[in-house]
This record gives sequence, structure tokens and C-alpha cells, in this order.
Amino acid sequence: MLPEFHWTKQQEKLISTAYADLLDSLDSVTEPEERKLIERAFNLANEAHKGVERKSHEPYILHPIAVAKITAQLLPGDAEAVACALLHDVVEDTSYTNGDIERIFGPTIAQIVEGLTKIDTLAAAGESRQVINYKQLVMSIEKDFRTIIIKLADRLHNMRTLSSMPEEKRLKTASET
Repeated sequence: MLPEFHWTKQQEKLISTAYADLLDSLDSVTEPEERKLIERAFNLANEAHKGVERKSHEPYILHPIAVAKITAQLLPGDAEAVACALLHDVVEDTSYTNGDIERIFGPTIAQIVEGLTKIDTLAAAGESRQVINYKQLVMSIEKDFRTIIIKLADRLHNMRTLSSMPEEKRLKTASET
């Protein structure tokens, strides 16, 4: 049995400060059930990304929190969009499935998260993985426009944090964006 993972005190403080900052930015999310939705999404994302660091050596969860904060600025009062931003990398990067997200958060959030999740299968008919991902994104925008807002928030945060990546990855990310 593996020992339970614990962040350092400094990392825990970074996470709790970033999450508190997100909550402070949600002035227009006033309903208790909406706040609980955001809390549940944060708790699941935080648990799912536990022990994972970005290239900058910061806890990975700081990225979804930052994306959620940008999303909250772009879509004030939209608790579902903030929850989706917190969850946007859970299916792509962890053992959680879109079925898990639907069971826990319902079909609307699962649909948006699925639209934000990159395809990880081999490209069919000679199409690149990137082309397939763009097609999926466009189709998901037709179902719910918030998908593109969250994707743009994700890209914006990735662009803001490019300095910790190797040059090849910086160029690839910038080009895709």
C-alpha cells in the first residue's frame, strides 16, 4: 500500500490562498447551492490532481483554479461554468471518466467537460489529433457556448505561464493558441 500523499505546508498555503481568492471573486454567485457546486468541483479536482505538479513545480490544481477565476470574470454569476473550469482537466489527466463527472455533477457539466477534453485516440482518415480536437471543440460550442469561454480561459492561463516550459513546448502552445 502506498503512503498517503501530502503537500508541503507552503504548497497547501498556495492552494488555499488561490482557492480563497477564487471564492472572493465570485460576488455574483450568491446562492448557497451554487457555492456548494463550486466547492464540490474544487474538492474533486483537488483530489484528482493531488501530488501532480506543473513544470513550474507548483501544485497542478493552481491551474484549474486560475482558469476558473478567469472564467468567473468572463461569465459573472455562472457557477456551472466555474465548476467546469475547475474540472476541465480531470477527465483528460486522471482516472476519472466523463461518466463519473455526469454521475457526480449531471449531464450539463459533463457535456461541457467532455467538450474541453482532448481526444487521446489515433486520428482517423489521416486527420491529425489537433484537427479532431478542434472539430470536437466546435461541435461542443454548438451545444453550449461556455465551452469556448472556458477553453479560452485555459489557453490564456497557459500563455501566461509559458516561461516554465521548454522552448519547443512554448512554441507549440503559442502556435496552437
